[in-house]
Amino acid sequence: MRITSKGQVTIPQRIREAAGLLPDTEVEFELVRGRVVLKPLGKRNSRGQRAVARLRGSLKHLNRSTDELMALTRGED
Repeated sequence: MRITSKGQVTIPQRIREAAGLLPDTEVEFELVRGRVVLKPLGKRNSRGQRAVARLRGSLKHLNRSTDELMALTRGED
C-alpha cells in the first residue's frame, strides 16, 4: 500500500468494517510510541442509527402523511 502525493491512503474494507469506519466518520491521527494510530472521533453511533440519520426526511417529497406512507408499506390501498 502506498501513500499518494496528497498524503492519502485507502484503508482496506475489512479493517474499515471491523473498526466501524463508515463514510463520513470523523477520525483523528495520533503518534503513539512511533506508530500512527487512527481513531474515530466522538461518540460512535451504531450502523442502524447512522442509516436512520441518512434516511430521515427523505420521503418528504411524497407529500403524504405518516399514516398514508405506513399503509403503502403494508400494501393497503
